Amino acid sequence: MSRPRVGIYAGTFNPVHAGHVAFALQSLQAADLDMVYFMPERRPREKETVEHFGHRMAMLRKVIQPHPQLGVLDLVDVNFSVQRTLPQLKKEFPEAQLVFLMGSDVAPSVSQWPHAAQLLKDSELVIGVRSGDDTEGLKTMIANWKPQPLAATIFDSYAPAVSSRVIREAMQKRQPAHGLLPSVQRYSDHHWLYVSVA
Repeated sequence: MSRPRVGIYAGTFNPVHAGHVAFALQSLQAADLDMVYFMPERRPREKETVEHFGHRMAMLRKVIQPHPQLGVLDLVDVNFSVQRTLPQLKKEFPEAQLVFLMGSDVAPSVSQWPHAAQLLKDSELVIGVRSGDDTEGLKTMIANWKPQPLAATIFDSYAPAVSSRVIREAMQKRQPAHGLLPSVQRYSDHHWLYVSVA
């Protein structure tokens, strides 16, 4: 029997939006995955203020309910790191081929991550191309990495321009936002998230 293929989608998801979900669903088909797990970071690097981890987890759980091939992982570490997180994932999914999902805004930095070689030598990547990025350029960039990932699947995202930052700004102003999911809107309104008291 073939190994189960498990997608890992780490990020802030502040908040999760239609672009995140569309990319996860696209990845299931494009990379022949059995499951995709969202893995929100408790304290993302280089982001000073993010909504509480518990709220971001709750919104993710609501969003994935209609999709049986999507799940959520509770990452113990404060953020994703190859040295700490990869062994945890291998323990969680001992028989699986791990496939890491990311946007084209994240991909250029992967080869510079600490212990990147440990990640790439036995993992696959799935990259969703966002607005302003170039598919062929990404392929050329990855071809020059050492070591190479086991495989790299690259495709245009269905929602390349949807942005959590833009959604947050719209929610603060109580305005409609492209890509804002109804379940996230309801949860946010109930808990007074992303609103400015002023």
